[in-house]
Amino acid sequence: MASRPAKKRKLTPPPSDDDGRSNAKAQKAFFKNAASWDLEQDYETKARKAQAKVKESTRLPIKLADGRLQHMQATADDAADDAADDAADDAGSVVSDEDWLDASDASGVEDEAEEEEPEAPRIPVAQQIREAKEELAKIATLVQEDPEDNAGAFKALAKIGQSRVPAIQKLAMATQLSVYKDVIPGYRIRPQTEDGPKELAMVAGYQGFIKELTKQAKLGRGEAVGKGQTVANVAITCACTLLNSVPHFNFRTDLVKVLVGKLSTRRVDNDFEKCAASLIKLFEDDEEGRPAFEAVGLLSKMMRARDYQVDEIVLNLFLHLRLLSEFSGKASTDHVEHADGPRAKKLKNKKDIRSKKQKKLDKEQKALQKDMDQADAIVSHEERERMQSETLKLVFASYFRILKARVAHLMGATLEGLAKYAHLINQDFFGDILEALKDLIRSADAAENGEEEDEEEERFEATPRNTARESLLCTVTAFALLAGQDAHNSRGDLHLDLSFFTAHLYKALLSLSTHPDLELGAKSLHLPDPDAPSATAAKSRNKINLQTTTVLLIRSLTAILLPPWNIRSVPPLRLAAFTKQLMSASLHMPEKSAQAVLALLADVGGTHGRKVAALWDTEERKGDGVFNALSESVESSNPFATTVWEGELLRRHYCPKVREGVKIVEKAMLKER
Repeated sequence: MASRPAKKRKLTPPPSDDDGRSNAKAQKAFFKNAASWDLEQDYETKARKAQAKVKESTRLPIKLADGRLQHMQATADDAADDAADDAADDAGSVVSDEDWLDASDASGVEDEAEEEEPEAPRIPVAQQIREAKEELAKIATLVQEDPEDNAGAFKALAKIGQSRVPAIQKLAMATQLSVYKDVIPGYRIRPQTEDGPKELAMVAGYQGFIKELTKQAKLGRGEAVGKGQTVANVAITCACTLLNSVPHFNFRTDLVKVLVGKLSTRRVDNDFEKCAASLIKLFEDDEEGRPAFEAVGLLSKMMRARDYQVDEIVLNLFLHLRLLSEFSGKASTDHVEHADGPRAKKLKNKKDIRSKKQKKLDKEQKALQKDMDQADAIVSHEERERMQSETLKLVFASYFRILKARVAHLMGATLEGLAKYAHLINQDFFGDILEALKDLIRSADAAENGEEEDEEEERFEATPRNTARESLLCTVTAFALLAGQDAHNSRGDLHLDLSFFTAHLYKALLSLSTHPDLELGAKSLHLPDPDAPSATAAKSRNKINLQTTTVLLIRSLTAILLPPWNIRSVPPLRLAAFTKQLMSASLHMPEKSAQAVLALLADVGGTHGRKVAALWDTEERKGDGVFNALSESVESSNPFATTVWEGELLRRHYCPKVREGVKIVEKAMLKER
């Protein structure tokens, strides 16, 4: 049997003297530097040649209780043991100690080289702000001296504004605002044409500046209000200043969008008031008509998108439009009738007798004049009237939608606006408004009696309704519309009847006299914040919503008993019924309200004393039957069947001014007997 051959072993040759000395030195250096080595980190950072093989699991499967076989996966410990065995087998053949040390030294050198690379020095924020100030001042001076030769300075200003330091951003915005206000010309620059010159660098820079203002204003909507100004505050201030300084220049619509976006929020702060004041100035200074049309269009679109959940200050902006005093036509939500419509039509139909040469010259002259007008920002009378007509339709559409939707917190501002625009409302649209007001009064009565539908209760659940105040607002608006547009002269054609409002007010007099909030306004139940920035501005913009219920009552009664359009046409039955009802109501009113009612009755006595004097004399009674103070109509109350006995009690009133007011009423009623 052949024997196994002997295993050959590789013998290391004996070292020489020189090799021994060198090995000793290397070993000494090895142990000296070993303490500073980080072998784990070096191994971790060393590049791998290839991904490790995923070994198959060598564990046997097990049989479950239901007879199925389940293969077992290799655990982490098994994989670690296998990896250790493989590393031990391949250690001698793959990497030697010398190779490892060489690699460690090389990686250490590379790490040291990377660590020794100089980092960019961090400049303190104060130094950055100081350098930005100097650079901004230098660039702004160059641009203001010669804008054409320093066209690239606009980009340089915008680049400085891209800093992450808020103070530098605010400085850059303020600098750009000052620069553009100085260099923008007094005319609008036309868009670039194919054969025309390239777009000016100023226009491109101005567009980029407006985009940055829009971005910063949107980012700052959710910021908390602090002591100092934020970047968003400065952006809104710049937008407002540009809109009022250069409203004729390009990208005006983008500036208006910034302001409208801020007005869409429900929080009224300094920026909100600033945007509202800027739009008011734009409306009051608008001679062209187009800027107001664009702003009103954006406001209407915003309110409709937010389901009219905006502050009433936004709606009161419509009261500052110049068309209130300049426009002479009549309009509705979709139609406008001009005052000179028939005359213009006749002139249009008139035959034009001109030669062909004259027509050609006139056409060229008209085109040239149009170009000159556009360059000088001059608009013709016809163009301004057309813009105002479109603006008026948008205003009426917003008011009418709010009436239909019955937005409680905007009702006062809407009715005040309709009363202001009464002289501009088309007669066809007048009937629709009256029907909407009647529906609103019926809804208020149903809510007071607890008969309102569930949907309406859910709609007004967040905002408490003052139904008595809403009814008075509707009555005041109805008679203001009638007085404003002379609709009483064409009652036969329009079939207008305001008896509904008269009967409703008569029935509500006794309940109003005992109302606890009779001498309080819409916002008087809560004490105003003295530090609120909107307290003064709101009072100056909203009139009807700040009036007390007593003032609204007196305005309604004056329109019914002393109408300015035909003061002598009030029937005696209506005068007597209201006089008796008011004397009874004054017994329950507070002293100031009682004084106001007695003063109104004194005016009624001075005008219609003979018609109602019989109520103060039992010997001159004209009616038969019984007086019904709770009658559904004024005519069926039978007022001449009673007398005014309330004066005897009011003579003993605790307030001396009330006692004096009763004497004045009796003197006015009986002076013409």
